[in-house]
Amino acid sequence: MSDLERVESGSLKGLLEALLLVSDDSVPATELARAAGAEPGEVASALAELAAEYADANRGFQLREAAGGWRLFTHPAYHDEVADYVLSWDTRRLSQAALETLAVIAYHQPVTREGVRAIRGVNSDGVIGSLKEKGLVREVGRDRERGQAQLWGTTRLFLEHFGLRSLRDLPPLEDFAPDEEARRFIRERLSGRSIGSTLEEAEADLEEEAELLEDGTDDGEGIDG
Repeated sequence: MSDLERVESGSLKGLLEALLLVSDDSVPATELARAAGAEPGEVASALAELAAEYADANRGFQLREAAGGWRLFTHPAYHDEVADYVLSWDTRRLSQAALETLAVIAYHQPVTREGVRAIRGVNSDGVIGSLKEKGLVREVGRDRERGQAQLWGTTRLFLEHFGLRSLRDLPPLEDFAPDEEARRFIRERLSGRSIGSTLEEAEADLEEEAELLEDGTDDGEGIDG
């Protein structure tokens, strides 16, 4: 018997299920091992066995690795029914604008607000603020070349909500394009060179708007929104 109290295999699985049920976040196997008083190797094997058992039994939930740990998820087959049943923010659908903004940040992080605006073609400050409140995006740094502009990236909660172990698990964005023209557009818009040019265009637009506002003020005329 080791320094850590060993647990019989069947009991260990039950204990792991109980620990996972009360965990709000993904839990690393090493942390579960400490809580269970078991060897990390035993816990890793038990988790893999549980995941396989749930899959073989076609249960309404799954055990998967996500964001560096293990977490219980509802089965994807019941996503629509679960989403309709639960009315809280945690599982309700994001708006189209929020999904678009989140996709831009996820696939092109770190990215500034101006970068998001350049890709979406509309001001996304309010949407980014909402995504930040929901814990899906966060400030990850500052862009010194652009006046210390905030750089945005996704969070661990984002990975957990979408069942991803890391950003490397994001599917290629081009897979969602309906045709070659759309795929080419995505490649151009998400290339570093294109982002730079679109940012310049966005800055030019802002300067032009500022000039128009200034001219309108001098002439005593308003500018329609």
